[in-house]
Amino acid sequence: MASNKKSNKLASNSNTRSAPVDDKEDSASKRQKVDSAPAPAPAPASTDRASMPALRLGATAPDFEAKTTQGDIKFHDWLGGSWAIFFSHPADKTPVCTTELGEVAKLQEEWTKRGVKTIGLSCNDLDSHEDWIKDINELSNVNLSFPIIADADRKIATLYDMLDEQDLTNVDQKGIPFTVRSVFIIDPSKKIRLTLQYPASTGRQFKEVLRCIDSLQLGDKHRITTPVNWQPAGEGVPKEASKVIVHPSVSNEEAEKIFGAGNVEYPKPYLRFTHLKQGS
Repeated sequence: MASNKKSNKLASNSNTRSAPVDDKEDSASKRQKVDSAPAPAPAPASTDRASMPALRLGATAPDFEAKTTQGDIKFHDWLGGSWAIFFSHPADKTPVCTTELGEVAKLQEEWTKRGVKTIGLSCNDLDSHEDWIKDINELSNVNLSFPIIADADRKIATLYDMLDEQDLTNVDQKGIPFTVRSVFIIDPSKKIRLTLQYPASTGRQFKEVLRCIDSLQLGDKHRITTPVNWQPAGEGVPKEASKVIVHPSVSNEEAEKIFGAGNVEYPKPYLRFTHLKQGS
């Protein structure tokens, strides 16, 4: 009886044992699978994320040398002791970028009033930039007078981590990603104070960039912060829209001395509003 069970077990094992495989056939099959699999596209060296700096608010804006439509520059020397906005574009003669550069040129008087320099970047060469500027001037009825950096090799775009990783169609003929629409607000000490990033499909609101500069400059001058939807005081601006928040580091007693007795509202112990004189 035991002998029969043993015999049956051996028979069962021999039936379930897989048939021998021809090594040559198996290797050929593996090679065919590997050959048919799509090869991953190599990432261009200029887009290596590991080499990009972490540009946090308060970090020093990286220095670089570049060719621009107004000559060669060393970025920190060009900045001097001014505020600046540094903004990027995917390519020349693209529709959204064309309207944006025209708007920045239209706002030149506003930038000058605030002591702000403007500089653009686009991923083409200088000849292409010069030709594009003619279109911008014609379409926006302006005389674009700020420099545009030529960054065809994306070196500066990589340094400032301006490249697109989401939109796989936002690449050039070589498959290298174009820049997204980045904005850096840089203060006179060359610190990055604010960053914005827009996708290639969405134009920027440069009047919002102006508002942010007003808020930053006001906060540097006075011990205040600005609330939601704040607007700088001016003609046509409701008083309620221009009120500011007393900085948390200021005591109630100090606030009364700094902003004037009766000019501080206390809706909550941690939230205190005041009004600054227009032009202060």
